[in-house]
Amino acid sequence: MNHLLFRTAIASDWPAVAMLLQRYDLPLEGAQAHLENFIVAVNGKGELEGVAGLERYGEVGLLRSVAVAERRRGVGAALVERILELARSLGMQQVVLLTTTAADYFPRFGFQRIERSEAPAAVHASAEFQGACPASATVMLLQL
Repeated sequence: MNHLLFRTAIASDWPAVAMLLQRYDLPLEGAQAHLENFIVAVNGKGELEGVAGLERYGEVGLLRSVAVAERRRGVGAALVERILELARSLGMQQVVLLTTTAADYFPRFGFQRIERSEAPAAVHASAEFQGACPASATVMLLQL
């Protein structure tokens, strides 16, 4: 993780963010609209090394679009921690996520599996809950 800059995403990051999300078959729906609450990790050459996003629904956040260019370097964890700090700073009380591949990754941050019906009503308006993520996705919740 040496020499990585973590910063808020800007409009010009979108093409690289979209490519990284597509590489892992993560949904693009709704992501660009919430780019101001995405955090990116860029290397010294300005290349995207990772991304994590947050959609705000009042006091509830939706963690989404966590992807890294190369695994095993701690970039993903650093991004998730920064997103959770952002959620707290915005006054959020809970953060929800949907995942089809990483249900074993997120408990280290305090996330617990819940039934889809138990997710706070506010996040059901998100593109991810409206079909961008399959109904079979694991739903997880963190109380902040």
